[in-house]
Amino acid sequence: MADVERNLLGERFTEAFAYAARLHAAQRRKAKETPYLAHLMAVSSMVLECGGDEDEAMAALLHDAAEDQGGHAVLDVIGRRFGLRVAGIVAECSDSLVDDTVETKRPWQERKEEFLARLVDASPGCRLVTACDKLHNLTDVLADYEVVGEDLWPRFSGGREGSAWYYREIARILEKDGHRAARELVRASARLDERLGLLA
Repeated sequence: MADVERNLLGERFTEAFAYAARLHAAQRRKAKETPYLAHLMAVSSMVLECGGDEDEAMAALLHDAAEDQGGHAVLDVIGRRFGLRVAGIVAECSDSLVDDTVETKRPWQERKEEFLARLVDASPGCRLVTACDKLHNLTDVLADYEVVGEDLWPRFSGGREGSAWYYREIARILEKDGHRAARELVRASARLDERLGLLA
């Protein structure tokens, strides 16, 4: 008798998707009408396509939850409902303290430099989710730049050069990981530098 096939993604994943959908229901992508959930879905899909496991795919769905939607209180819910490993990856992926609000966030450059320093020794799960997250964001940036040109940069706290620097540094740190998202992130970052005339 053949073995009964098991679902590749279980009920926890389904619940994480529903929770992410509720948390981000009113959120949109920067300067767009696209629901923010589309980004979370894309990042989670990419994580799975790069060989990530269920916990990592769930963390991808929830990677902005604590930072954008409630800080430590949301992180505690994630830990209770989906496990400490998922919550740990979400915490690592936050580029600012998870208690920060829009009003109290430290300066952009300071937060990004701190995140880059932590990323060097981050867990494999955090590095994978970060690569997929930044690749999806950067792909969006490149596509939008083709449409609106220099009018794109006021959307971003880091501006033109700061944004390019941040993607370049993340790509440099993650390049050695060797999976598809890391390789594509390196190429996309170089493409942005080329488009902006920032190549050495």
